[in-house]
Amino acid sequence: MSTVSELRITLDGSERVVPAGSTAGQALDADGRTVVAARVNGELRDLAGELRDGDRVEPVEIGSDDGRAIMRHSAAHVMAQAVQELFPEAKLGIGPPVENGFYYDFDVAEPFTPEDLKRIEKKMREIVKQGQRFARRPVSDDDARAELAAEPYKLELIGLKGGGAEGAAEGAAVEVGAGELTIYDNLDAKSGEPRWKDLCRGPHLPSTRVIPAFKLMRSGGAYWRGSEKNPQLQRIYGTAWESREKQDEYLKFLEEAEKRDHRRLGAELDLFSFPPELGSGLPVFHPKGGIIRKEMEDYMRRRQHEAGYEFVNTPHITKSSLFEISGHLPYYGDDMFPPFEVDEVEYRVKPMNCPMHNLIFRSRGRSYRELPLRLCEFGSVYRYEKSGVVHGLTRVRGMTQDDAHIYTTKEEMGDEIKSLLDFVLSVLRDFGLSEFYLELSTKDDSDKFIGEDAEWAEATEALRQAAGESGLDLVDDPGGAAFYGPKISVQAKDAIGRTWQLSTIQLDFNQPKRFGLEYQASDGTRRQPVMIHRALFGSIERFLGVLVEHYAGAMPPWLAPVQVVGIPIGDAHVPHLEKVAGALRERGIRVEVDTSSDRMQKKIRNAQKQKIPYMLLAGDDDVAKDAVSFRYRSGEQKNAVPIGEAVEEIAKAVEARVQI
Repeated sequence: MSTVSELRITLDGSERVVPAGSTAGQALDADGRTVVAARVNGELRDLAGELRDGDRVEPVEIGSDDGRAIMRHSAAHVMAQAVQELFPEAKLGIGPPVENGFYYDFDVAEPFTPEDLKRIEKKMREIVKQGQRFARRPVSDDDARAELAAEPYKLELIGLKGGGAEGAAEGAAVEVGAGELTIYDNLDAKSGEPRWKDLCRGPHLPSTRVIPAFKLMRSGGAYWRGSEKNPQLQRIYGTAWESREKQDEYLKFLEEAEKRDHRRLGAELDLFSFPPELGSGLPVFHPKGGIIRKEMEDYMRRRQHEAGYEFVNTPHITKSSLFEISGHLPYYGDDMFPPFEVDEVEYRVKPMNCPMHNLIFRSRGRSYRELPLRLCEFGSVYRYEKSGVVHGLTRVRGMTQDDAHIYTTKEEMGDEIKSLLDFVLSVLRDFGLSEFYLELSTKDDSDKFIGEDAEWAEATEALRQAAGESGLDLVDDPGGAAFYGPKISVQAKDAIGRTWQLSTIQLDFNQPKRFGLEYQASDGTRRQPVMIHRALFGSIERFLGVLVEHYAGAMPPWLAPVQVVGIPIGDAHVPHLEKVAGALRERGIRVEVDTSSDRMQKKIRNAQKQKIPYMLLAGDDDVAKDAVSFRYRSGEQKNAVPIGEAVEEIAKAVEARVQI
């Protein structure tokens, strides 16, 4: 029972008694260096927040996901204070924490330079060392407007307080929400006088001194609220960690990721390019990149043929009315390219293949004996991605999807999903990916979804059961479903631990209904099929980009554009290697003989730079023994290998899709 002198709270699973007026920090006995915030009744709070009788209190440590986010959010405030002390005319945008770091947007007269970032980081270190306290205070809307009268972007956010704030802009939710407005002051550690302030919901660290390690990374342009119609602000990105050791690990990870950047490797290995004459997000593939694509497509054609898929083909453009039937225009229209008119009819380039596959299904009567009907296509689609998110091959505007749509009965739906998930994982493993988890995207209470709740529940449960039987971890993603149905996404880790969303399986009861799709059941009645959307790669472009980064450009032999290069010690040894090359070509191996005027060591270096899996060297001894010196991409070498053995080893490695 509560009295004026004490409160009863729940801490570490047991009831504790603390003095009335205690803060979360006092209850946790935290000095602010390990425990940086509290979760009170499930809600994140500052350590300075007062407790009430009956509160359930949990500590938030700096190394936890919540603790890191709070630390990074606090670092964003420190950066904004540093910017305004150095650039007094700078106007504040939004400054949220993000994965592995934070950013803040500023309206400044000139873009920030690398030297500016150094000055800002130095000023941040001064602020951190001063140990300024983060202090939260509620304010009315009018008071907030008066205090922030010189900050036009903050005033705009105040006007969006409530439901409009969540979708106003990335990061807006950290500043305003449905509840009361709050301002955080950075208070001088000695005098307690305010040094700086910002509109923010918090929570924050107790003090700036609790930021152990941070670094500013880069700056760039960003449109206010993500719209090209708005002013372009300058965004500064930074990273912050719970220790210098953790930050050093992350910076080394970034160095490795930079080495693997598929955009750089694509140019170095002559795989693809992005001619500005074509437009943003529209890649072209060079002959070597074309070989990788062909190998990927050939593999998938064979696997899908073996699994009972039937190949179809559909046009690149269609009447806009098709997407009104499918329901895509109201929900997906902003992601389509604008319409164009032909013969007084409105057309669009297609952003997805499923409506056209529905027309193929509907083209004649269907029987239950044909189901499951598995239609697949390497279909080129076009999506209007915003210029700010276009990124190499992993986010493009023109792509080819290894798309399939399976039409099945409700009775067979569960088994088909399980079989499909096994198929997807088998394919990804063949490409050298082995560590997965699943994400289940479902509907929420928003109005962006169509269809009956009962059908959504049935579809979601079918996906959940299939995911459960896979043995993989399942993570829920509420609200992440497509507008027409829930989906499972396969999340795969690459060689340096990054997670990529790859294959997707989506259940759809709605498009068959909208297109009037039917089949004749065994009892003679007409029934509606269930539609399963499936993309194995997501898109060939994106998957190729992921593979280039996963392998750091050193593709496994079966995917390598050039699998073998012959390197003669002298011109006299070229005919011998041409004979070896002929034997390899008979086994379907892609081989070249380097007949350039370069010396042998330079030829080896050139092959290593091109990341060719096998080098076959030949000199007088090799010619005499009808052999080659076998050099691997790793640098390992075997001498005097008989030609037949060398050819057999390479052919078997390619056939077995080994990783070297």
